[in-house]
Amino acid sequence: MNVVRRVLTAVAGTWTARGYLALCGALLIWAAFDTAFVDHEDASFAALWPLLATAPTSVLLMFLPPAGNLAGYVLLISVAALVNAAVLNWCVRAVRRSGSTTGVH
Repeated sequence: MNVVRRVLTAVAGTWTARGYLALCGALLIWAAFDTAFVDHEDASFAALWPLLATAPTSVLLMFLPPAGNLAGYVLLISVAALVNAAVLNWCVRAVRRSGSTTGVH
Protein backbone atom coordinates (compact mmCIF):
# COMPACT_ATOMS: atom_id res chain seq x y z
CA MET A 1 0.00 0.00 0.00
CA ASN A 2 2.90 2.32 0.75
CA VAL A 3 4.31 1.77 -2.77
CA VAL A 4 0.99 2.71 -4.41
CA ARG A 5 0.79 5.87 -2.31
CA ARG A 6 4.36 6.84 -3.23
CA VAL A 7 3.68 6.33 -6.95
CA LEU A 8 0.45 8.34 -6.78
CA THR A 9 2.25 11.12 -4.92
CA ALA A 10 5.05 11.14 -7.49
CA VAL A 11 2.63 11.33 -10.42
CA ALA A 12 -0.27 13.39 -9.08
CA GLY A 13 0.92 14.91 -5.84
CA THR A 14 0.12 18.51 -6.77
CA TRP A 15 -3.02 20.17 -8.08
CA THR A 16 -1.12 21.24 -11.18
CA ALA A 17 -0.34 17.63 -12.11
CA ARG A 18 -3.91 16.54 -11.34
CA GLY A 19 -5.30 19.31 -13.53
CA TYR A 20 -2.96 18.31 -16.34
CA LEU A 21 -4.09 14.68 -16.07
CA ALA A 22 -7.74 15.79 -16.08
CA LEU A 23 -7.13 17.89 -19.20
CA CYS A 24 -5.43 14.98 -20.98
CA GLY A 25 -8.27 12.64 -20.01
CA ALA A 26 -10.88 15.09 -21.26
CA LEU A 27 -9.05 15.50 -24.56
CA LEU A 28 -8.82 11.74 -24.97
CA ILE A 29 -12.55 11.32 -24.27
CA TRP A 30 -13.36 14.12 -26.72
CA ALA A 31 -11.20 12.51 -29.43
CA ALA A 32 -12.86 9.13 -28.85
CA PHE A 33 -16.34 10.69 -28.98
CA ASP A 34 -15.49 12.62 -32.14
CA THR A 35 -14.10 9.51 -33.82
CA ALA A 36 -17.03 7.29 -32.86
CA PHE A 37 -20.06 9.52 -33.21
CA VAL A 38 -19.34 12.53 -35.44
CA ASP A 39 -19.50 12.05 -39.19
CA HIS A 40 -16.93 14.16 -41.02
CA GLU A 41 -16.84 14.87 -44.73
CA ASP A 42 -13.15 15.51 -44.42
CA ALA A 43 -10.47 14.48 -41.93
CA SER A 44 -10.84 15.41 -38.26
CA PHE A 45 -7.93 16.61 -36.17
CA ALA A 46 -9.53 15.62 -32.86
CA ALA A 47 -7.04 12.79 -32.30
CA LEU A 48 -4.16 15.21 -32.75
CA TRP A 49 -4.98 17.33 -29.66
CA PRO A 50 -4.20 14.61 -27.08
CA LEU A 51 -0.88 14.01 -28.85
CA LEU A 52 -0.04 17.71 -28.71
CA ALA A 53 -1.07 17.98 -25.06
CA THR A 54 1.23 15.11 -24.09
CA ALA A 55 4.20 16.19 -26.21
CA PRO A 56 7.19 15.77 -26.11
CA THR A 57 6.81 12.36 -24.45
CA SER A 58 4.09 11.19 -26.85
CA VAL A 59 6.23 12.10 -29.84
CA LEU A 60 9.10 10.01 -28.47
CA LEU A 61 6.80 7.09 -27.64
CA MET A 62 5.29 7.09 -31.14
CA PHE A 63 8.46 5.40 -32.40
CA LEU A 64 7.80 2.37 -30.19
CA PRO A 65 5.47 -0.39 -31.40
CA PRO A 66 2.45 -0.94 -31.23
CA ALA A 67 1.11 2.54 -31.83
CA GLY A 68 -0.86 1.66 -34.96
CA ASN A 69 -4.23 0.71 -33.44
CA LEU A 70 -6.73 2.29 -31.05
CA ALA A 71 -5.51 0.44 -27.96
CA GLY A 72 -1.92 1.43 -28.76
CA TYR A 73 -2.98 5.07 -29.19
CA VAL A 74 -4.81 5.15 -25.85
CA LEU A 75 -1.86 3.44 -24.14
CA LEU A 76 0.57 5.89 -25.73
CA ILE A 77 -1.44 8.92 -24.61
CA SER A 78 -1.94 7.50 -21.11
CA VAL A 79 1.74 6.70 -20.53
CA ALA A 80 2.85 10.03 -21.97
CA ALA A 81 0.37 11.91 -19.77
CA LEU A 82 1.57 10.06 -16.65
CA VAL A 83 5.22 10.73 -17.46
CA ASN A 84 4.56 14.41 -18.16
CA ALA A 85 2.48 14.73 -14.99
CA ALA A 86 5.32 13.24 -12.95
CA VAL A 87 7.77 15.73 -14.48
CA LEU A 88 5.31 18.59 -13.91
CA ASN A 89 4.78 17.44 -10.32
CA TRP A 90 8.55 17.35 -9.75
CA CYS A 91 8.98 20.86 -11.24
CA VAL A 92 6.22 22.35 -9.06
CA ARG A 93 7.73 20.80 -5.94
CA ALA A 94 11.22 22.02 -6.88
CA VAL A 95 9.96 25.57 -7.37
CA ARG A 96 8.16 25.47 -4.05
CA ARG A 97 11.27 24.19 -2.26
CA SER A 98 13.55 26.78 -3.85
CA GLY A 99 11.08 29.57 -3.16
CA SER A 100 10.83 28.69 0.52
CA THR A 101 14.60 28.52 1.09
CA THR A 102 15.68 31.66 -0.74
CA GLY A 103 14.77 35.09 0.48
CA VAL A 104 13.56 37.90 -1.73
CA HIS A 105 15.99 40.82 -1.83
